Amino acid sequence: MSQNTTLFSNKSLREMIIPLFLEQLLVMFVGIADTLVVSYVGEAAVSGVSLVNQFNTIFIYLFTALASGGAVVISQYIGRKAKDDAGESASQLLSFSTIFSILIAVMVLIGNEKMLRLMFGKVEESVMHSCITYLRISAYSYPALAIYNSGAALFRSIGKTSVTMYLSVASNIINVIGNLIGVFVLHAGVAGVAYPSLIARTFSALVITVLCFQEKNEIFYRCKWIFQWNGDFMKQILKIAIPNGMENGVFQLVKVALSSIVALFGTYQIAANGVAQSIWSLAALAGVAMGPVFITVIGQCMGNGDTEAADHYFKKLTNITLSISSVWNLLIFLLTPIFLKFYALEPETKHLVIFLVLIHNLFNAVAYPFSGALINGLRAAGDVKFTMYVSVISTIAVRLLLSWFLGIILQMGVIGIAIAMVCDWSIRAVIFFWRQKSGKWKAFQVI
Repeated sequence: MSQNTTLFSNKSLREMIIPLFLEQLLVMFVGIADTLVVSYVGEAAVSGVSLVNQFNTIFIYLFTALASGGAVVISQYIGRKAKDDAGESASQLLSFSTIFSILIAVMVLIGNEKMLRLMFGKVEESVMHSCITYLRISAYSYPALAIYNSGAALFRSIGKTSVTMYLSVASNIINVIGNLIGVFVLHAGVAGVAYPSLIARTFSALVITVLCFQEKNEIFYRCKWIFQWNGDFMKQILKIAIPNGMENGVFQLVKVALSSIVALFGTYQIAANGVAQSIWSLAALAGVAMGPVFITVIGQCMGNGDTEAADHYFKKLTNITLSISSVWNLLIFLLTPIFLKFYALEPETKHLVIFLVLIHNLFNAVAYPFSGALINGLRAAGDVKFTMYVSVISTIAVRLLLSWFLGIILQMGVIGIAIAMVCDWSIRAVIFFWRQKSGKWKAFQVI
């Protein structure tokens, strides 16, 4: 057995996993708090914020994909013990993310009303006004979001996930207090929830950037690397980021298409699906939180050229993900009837929600660790084109088309859409598990 199979002790893995999980959990609860506060502004405000958040998610996915590409490259250089190269890669990621996000923000600020009317043209004028206000303020925060993601990629690559957790706690407190002041004290409407998000994201970006310049870190930024373009490092990052971004982009477009399908069903099914999705998001936290751990661990092993250690940690991390996901999904399912007491829903709707959560949580526990978390390990090894092709084809052919067939043709409604979703996970889980077992990912080279 490779000596590097002890590179990450159980303690060091726990120190990575627990802060990531708590950070994701906090973000989820803050999202619920945001929705609750904005609901006091009025239905037009809630609708406007909800619609713009769908639009914002597209750019958030792009910034996340870019940061994930950076995290893979940084992790591999750390594994190779090339700390200067890792630092220069992180600095180049910051430069590119900043420029890219500013261009996106300018584009959205110039064409925001036209874009919104093109996508949501039939909404009421009061809703459209809320959309325009919220999107304009949100666009100013894109650079801060991208800069924060770049810094988070650096700290996650060196295993210091507690830094991003504590920063997330601070920024989310700022956000929630700001929302309360903006809505209930200043009566600023939609702007009252948009500006606090801008302030919180700017705070996170500034603090994490300052921390990334500290030379006491294993890897850190340097000004000379930030202002000196290095095409080789950017090519390495984009080689991972572009397929990941395309995959996420297709997934988001399919989600929008599925929303249109759900809108065809009865009111009680639409309501049940909306409530179930909020519970699904909570249940999926375990698998989502494990993604960056796979990138850091597998990336460092592959950077060191130790495929035996990578194989060992693939199995170990997959087993950990299965264990955490199973316990967490069971807990959320058992708590679902309690959650539903806070919703003013008909008994028929509540029964449907429980059934939808059962379908989701069962497969999220056993299939998602392979289709969602393990895929990050394959990306960290450089196996990005295969994962992109499989994910895109499965998302369209299984999730979208099967949703249409089961939901509309067989008239199964939202249950058909839920079944299509878990079929997508299951097929991807089998393929990615086979890919990992085949060892073909060992032949790829990122750096």
